[in-house]
Amino acid sequence: MGRQIDIDRLASQIIAGSRGALARGITLAESTRPRDALLSDELLQKLPAKPNSIRVGISGVPGAGKSTFIETLGMYLVERGHRVAVLAIDPSSERSGGSVLGDKTRMQRLSIDERAYVRPSPTRGTLGGVSARTFEAIRVCEGAGYDIVLVETVGVGQSETVVADLVDVTMALFVAGAGDSLQGIKRGILEVIDLLVINKADSVGEERALQAAAEYRGALRLMRGQAIPVMAMSGLTGSGVAEVWQTTLERHGSASVAEVRALQRTRHFERALVEELSALARETEKHAEMTTSVTAGTLSPRAAARALRDQLVAST
Repeated sequence: MGRQIDIDRLASQIIAGSRGALARGITLAESTRPRDALLSDELLQKLPAKPNSIRVGISGVPGAGKSTFIETLGMYLVERGHRVAVLAIDPSSERSGGSVLGDKTRMQRLSIDERAYVRPSPTRGTLGGVSARTFEAIRVCEGAGYDIVLVETVGVGQSETVVADLVDVTMALFVAGAGDSLQGIKRGILEVIDLLVINKADSVGEERALQAAAEYRGALRLMRGQAIPVMAMSGLTGSGVAEVWQTTLERHGSASVAEVRALQRTRHFERALVEELSALARETEKHAEMTTSVTAGTLSPRAAARALRDQLVAST
């Protein structure tokens, strides 16, 4: 980003529907530069909130067809009058820090539709399957008038639960015949999902898809102690997409969105606080000293962290 940014003008352009301005706004929100963080905060204050928007998180096992599913769902939604933004969180390049997969190349129809916006965003090493700035990116998209925001996580597993703190409804994609994989990630995102979708039902047949749904439904009931909706659909043909979206709306309407959003803001505040304090600690000379001691084994990591904390407290 250039050093001189007219935030009032940028906000006006985003609100007016400029896709270029939206891209610049998200880039600003994702920037790790301290000055850009302040400008991003100012930008968010000038963008209108969209309390009636719907935020959906989508995770999936490798090979589940997330991109095809999201494109099919996105096209279904825009054809019914919605404006859809997709934040596709990609693994980061170790060298550049940028996105590796580039979901625009995997959602070709949706990415060129004027009613939709697809944005690949790198994790930059952030755990949880999302970017550290996904919350801000969602807000920028809503400020641009998108009433549905789909957040695609990197994958599915034990660490992929942060997305549930950013969205209103969380779903996981699996494929028929992979029921045993539930056991491998039973302490992961399956503990927080609102519904499970069995994709690629067309490739195994309706009977096998329904059988797989019953297996997943039973496994989730044992795992969660309650019934979780399990749907079967085909991202390739679109069969079942209407039912999946209807269930998503029902799950969205089952809780107070205002309360959910308040909890989202609180949890994001806690993560942001850890991030800011950690950055502050790294700027001190004491951090380098403690790192050397920990590396040499002369001080335990916990003791070093306490010593650094004490210095930060004493300096305030």
